Amino acid sequence: MEPLSREFLLSQGNCCHRGCVNCPYTMSYNIFLDDCRKPIDVTWIELPLVEWTVIRNYEQFTRHISAFGVPKRVTFDHDLADEHYPFTAENQEAYKNSKDPLIIPYKKYKEKTGYECAKWLIAYCQDRGVAFPEYYVHTMNPIGKQNIVSLIESYKKSLT
Repeated sequence: MEPLSREFLLSQGNCCHRGCVNCPYTMSYNIFLDDCRKPIDVTWIELPLVEWTVIRNYEQFTRHISAFGVPKRVTFDHDLADEHYPFTAENQEAYKNSKDPLIIPYKKYKEKTGYECAKWLIAYCQDRGVAFPEYYVHTMNPIGKQNIVSLIESYKKSLT
């Protein structure tokens, strides 16, 4: 699906808040998805020095993008709730009983992770014919990071 032209969008008179690539009405913004950190706390990867809208969970993530459209940039944390941290006493059983300790037990979680945020954003962009934003993954969870990057890169590859 071809993106709508800037001229056509201007002729509509206002923003439809669907994240159109050529939207002349929206201001670009950046999402920092993390349950507890602030952008300044992330020192292990180099994030752009821009203003970040801090989002703490899946519900806030989906609500914000639905209201304001696709951000220019998004950086993902994977573990957005205590239950996502594999080294807590509560989660040791889930990982011990797993056939493969490198597989994250997503179906057992009550709260959604950054991986589910990335899946939702892919579907949102795909449904609206808009480009996936520039992204970073700042999570300290190496398996979660691999899952998010693989998901997004597979999606981007499918577009070519």
